[in-house]
Formats: sequence, structure tokens, C-alpha cells
Amino acid sequence: MDEIDITILNELKANGRATASEISKKIHLSIPAAAERIRKLEQSEIIQQYTIRINRQKTGQKLLAFILINIEKTDTIDQFRERIIQERCVLECHHVAGAYDYLLKVVLEDTQALEVFLSKKLKNIPGVASSNTFITLMTLKEDVSC
Repeated sequence: MDEIDITILNELKANGRATASEISKKIHLSIPAAAERIRKLEQSEIIQQYTIRINRQKTGQKLLAFILINIEKTDTIDQFRERIIQERCVLECHHVAGAYDYLLKVVLEDTQALEVFLSKKLKNIPGVASSNTFITLMTLKEDVSC
């Protein structure tokens, strides 16, 4: 990757619907050259997916929380992983090093929905020994990728 590829990626991060024509003007290359670079970024899987950013406030998903989880036994990890990725409210699930085993990023309507998720779903997954929940008061920065 060179500076032109990085500029293309930044343009697509800002506007995933940008055309090769629009990007070509920003990188000072012909439209076919810009399109070819984009195609190569896709083929090499540097660009894995085009997506949208949703305003959670306007969809009623007002509560953002991070949940740290400890798994009791290693033989329940696969079952935990299979079940947790099925949950719609889970935006991200990371296996982490340190005092906890997993970090979840979840989005829900409100604290009542969070309580239902924690007590009726998360705590009922075999192997979940404990959790620690942090509710986000305000998000200063949230980028999809760097």
C-alpha cells in the first residue's frame, strides 16, 4: 500500500458510496486507474466490506455498553462464542488478555433492555462465570477502522 491507496481508503471511509470518478479527482489519477486501485484493494481483502453507519439515537438504540466477561471453564468457550454472535445487540465481541476473557460492545434501547440481556440471555449461557458492565455516557470518537 502506498499513499494513494491510503487516500482512497480514507475517501471510502468518509463516503462508502463515492464513485471512482469522485475518488480519481481527489487522488489526481484517471478514472480507470482509480477504479483499478479500488478493485485491487478489494481483491487483496484490504477492503472487506462496504457498510453504513446508523444513527443509533434515531433508531431507538440509545444505550451503548461494554461488558467484560469471565468464562468459567475452557470447554464452554465454543458454546459461548456460538451463542454470543447470535445476539443482535452485540456489535462486537473480542477475546482479550488480562483479568477478563471477553469484551462485548452492545447497543440496546435502554437500561431495562440491558437488564434483560444480562440476566435472561448472557447469564444463561453455559460457562459465563461473571460479568462487569460499563454504560457509556457519551461517545467522543467512534471510527469503524483507522
